Amino acid sequence: MEINVSSEIGHLQGVIVHTPGHEVSLVNPELKDELLFDDIIFEDDARGEHLDMLDVFKTAMPADGKVIEILDIFEEVLQKEDARAYFIEQMVKEFPEANLQLVEPELLKLDPKELLVFITQGYLKNSKGFTLHPSPNLLFTRDLAAVVDSGILISRAAKKARLRESLLMETLVQFHPLFDSVRDNAIRISGHQSIEGGDVLVVNKKLVLIGMSERTSFSGLMKGTEGLLKSGVETVLAVDIPKQRSSMHLDTIFTFADRNECIAFPPAIMEQKNNVVALFKDGDSIKTEMRISLQQALEESTGESFNFIKCGGEDRTNQFREQWTDGANVFALAPGIIVGYERNTNTFNTLVDHGYDLMTQFEFVEEYGNKEFSPSNGQKIAISFQGHELCRGRGGARCMTLPISRKPLH
Repeated sequence: MEINVSSEIGHLQGVIVHTPGHEVSLVNPELKDELLFDDIIFEDDARGEHLDMLDVFKTAMPADGKVIEILDIFEEVLQKEDARAYFIEQMVKEFPEANLQLVEPELLKLDPKELLVFITQGYLKNSKGFTLHPSPNLLFTRDLAAVVDSGILISRAAKKARLRESLLMETLVQFHPLFDSVRDNAIRISGHQSIEGGDVLVVNKKLVLIGMSERTSFSGLMKGTEGLLKSGVETVLAVDIPKQRSSMHLDTIFTFADRNECIAFPPAIMEQKNNVVALFKDGDSIKTEMRISLQQALEESTGESFNFIKCGGEDRTNQFREQWTDGANVFALAPGIIVGYERNTNTFNTLVDHGYDLMTQFEFVEEYGNKEFSPSNGQKIAISFQGHELCRGRGGARCMTLPISRKPLH
């Protein structure tokens, strides 16, 4: 599979996901805030909802499309002794407070499946009382990296609760053959810098958005921008968004649905002024210019007009309620073909007003499950899927996906 993502909406060909496992059942009410969860999740229902979502993906993807479970390929990597040693060494270094050096010899002897249990659940079978917190946020694979054109930006988590995931992704890129084509030119963020994939949106191979959010630091944004501009991106639009839990990433308040159509949370996107900075190369330095708004910046950078559809519709209360349940966090399977949580009914009704056909997940799979899905030019479908347990983790369809291959737009 060729790693290449040159837009947010190109027909999906390859995506990395993580179907929730036992790690989500290890989040108790006393730990949930530290582990970045607003509620506890019922594992069986969350798994079922996630697998149903993946059925939609598989139905919409080409016959040779791949839905890749991240732990499957990580287990393959852990078969390699040098990869196992590399990951454990990084764990010891990044978590000094956990005293992992005490069990490092034991970790090195674990078989891949046992090591995966330790990584995801924090449980070490033969070590009395030695545990780590679980990694329930692995569900949100989007934040681990961002494929931009034929390159990759490896995220570095802002919160300690997710740093283990960053090390996992770094190890995958370093050792798995899937990433052979991007390994040498990967953009890496280090030290106290942070950037997460939920803040990185690929408009086209020349234009990328990066949110200045709760989870992406200024230094991380600049390091990422520097790498992107060196790799062929011409402009990065830095979008300043509220530094708060409800809008932790840019994609929680803004996503692309079609070529020139986006879903936006009005208070944080459409009603903000002078919150966007364009960054581009000027010789050997990076030049910056203020932009009036995100819509103006997109239109100026692309030479095309954009339609911003309101998350939650016109009613203010509905806008806030449905942003809270990821109404603005949709995931494009192809141009104009999007999926999102069914509970965001006002957002879906607004999409219908803008020409989208509304289908449930089951209707879509029944309609297209036995034939190749090849959307016609201009066709627009908004697919609703159930996520009553999944949404408790505060992440929607885009948050739960790491696309690594999309068909280029023509």
